[in-house]
Amino acid sequence: MSGFVYTIVKLIVKTGLYTYHKKIEITGLENISEDKPVIFLPNHQSALIDVLLIATDCRRKPYFLTRSDVFSSSLLNRVFSYFRMLPIYRMRDGRETLVNNNFIFDTCSEILNRGEALVIFPEANHNLQRRVRTLSKGFTRIILRSFELNPNLDIQLIPVGLNYKNAVNFPDEVSVHFGKPISAKSLYDAEDVNKSSRTIKNKVSSSLKKLTTHIPKKIDYDATINRLAYEKISFLNPELVNDKIQSYINENVVDTVESLPKVEAKEYNFLKIIFVGLNFPIVLLWRLWLKPKVPEDEFMGTFRFAFGLIFFPVYLLLIFITISLSLNMGIALFAVCLLLVLNLLLAKFGL
Repeated sequence: MSGFVYTIVKLIVKTGLYTYHKKIEITGLENISEDKPVIFLPNHQSALIDVLLIATDCRRKPYFLTRSDVFSSSLLNRVFSYFRMLPIYRMRDGRETLVNNNFIFDTCSEILNRGEALVIFPEANHNLQRRVRTLSKGFTRIILRSFELNPNLDIQLIPVGLNYKNAVNFPDEVSVHFGKPISAKSLYDAEDVNKSSRTIKNKVSSSLKKLTTHIPKKIDYDATINRLAYEKISFLNPELVNDKIQSYINENVVDTVESLPKVEAKEYNFLKIIFVGLNFPIVLLWRLWLKPKVPEDEFMGTFRFAFGLIFFPVYLLLIFITISLSLNMGIALFAVCLLLVLNLLLAKFGL
């Protein structure tokens, strides 16, 4: 029964994700071992959306390291534990809490020793900027501790590149690239664990920089973004984007990009007006109630997706009940199905 609930929730979330996004591209699933211990190591831009995209498509049932402040009650603890979420403590949670990470790291090592999978965000924070940030040493501590328990453990490190067209907007497009596996064992030196940690971090960082857009700090970030937008380069293709960025560096043209006209977001089009009209109560509730409460842009997609997943079915139910009472169930069912189809077509092709 427990596994059945997990499967149903996963199916609902996956359906929601593919409905919410205009396009989702997944590549590299063949790189994921089905029986070896695996650590997925993604870049981190869009809060919980990053987690859900990996969880629903990675073909494993992974555990997730999650910021400890979301474990705020016993009920949430039980829910999060059921979905294999483990708290990780940060300095902002209080220096005294950091000691709790020792138990979590030991737990992660035991999980890997059983041949299971983990998802860890090695940047240790989220940010919408299109660059790979400095990786923390937390994930390497778990790897090194795992080798202390079992030196022959064949841990597969899978870097994951998450690439959003615009993570703040709806409907968004995203590509998820699962990179080639990195054998942690091949990078481990029991005689020099500090060197092993640095080597693993550098290898993962280098891989991530190929799987997602990476704008180096040595060039102007805003000017580079503006040039890429002006040339209509798709952020869903990190190889193409990074080749373009390297060409800007080689040609030394980024400094002149500020003279290009700034690419503005598209204005409301007719189809968007139709979409808002069809879903006006939901749109109004989102804009007046929940959207102002979103703490950071990195959480915008997460809040909007969760809002839609919960309230849109309620909206459909209310429409069905209202039309059923005033007309009949057949017309109500037709109206709800028509609204679903129109919304899907507008999200996929119109907005």
